[in-house]
Amino acid sequence: MLVDHIGTVFFPDILIFRILGRFSFPLFILLLVEGEKHTRHFRQYCLRLLLLGIVSQPIYQLLFRSTVWNILFTLLLGLLCLRLVRRFPRWQFLIWIVGATIAQVLHLEYQAYGIVMIALIHHFQVSAFWWAGWITFHLGLLIVAPGFAIFQLPAIFSPFLLSLATHQQGRKARWFYLFYPSHLFALWLIRYIQ
Repeated sequence: MLVDHIGTVFFPDILIFRILGRFSFPLFILLLVEGEKHTRHFRQYCLRLLLLGIVSQPIYQLLFRSTVWNILFTLLLGLLCLRLVRRFPRWQFLIWIVGATIAQVLHLEYQAYGIVMIALIHHFQVSAFWWAGWITFHLGLLIVAPGFAIFQLPAIFSPFLLSLATHQQGRKARWFYLFYPSHLFALWLIRYIQ
């Protein structure tokens, strides 16, 4: 993510920064899925994402000159969907559709794509069926949103990284997401000083 943002802010014409950055969102999703599964303090998890999203938003808008809501709001909505799916598994398809619609309407970063990615990674398996769904989804984007799909296409390979995960509970990293507003502020400050 840091590499992607450095590329966006300082080296917009060098594509390797952006290509490498396509792997960060799926990895954040994996951490979110595992975090939801293992947390004993779901409300605190949600509150942490909400507060850090609010703190990050003005910096995000200044740095990227964007009006969309930053990625922490997408992750928060995804976290709520994950918990609802756990509680109401029979309604999971509807939950994901409603979540994707909310993300699209509210203009959250990655919009509906972000919520569908969370749903797919939530069901991640090293199987031909899962891979077929993952690849079909990304190739289908070429028809629906060709500009975005070309940009996001390197993410099609991210499950190779996801398959390396142990899915064991790791060390508690309650303030892991604090890196997000911190690095945004640092990048804005460097650009402002230049």
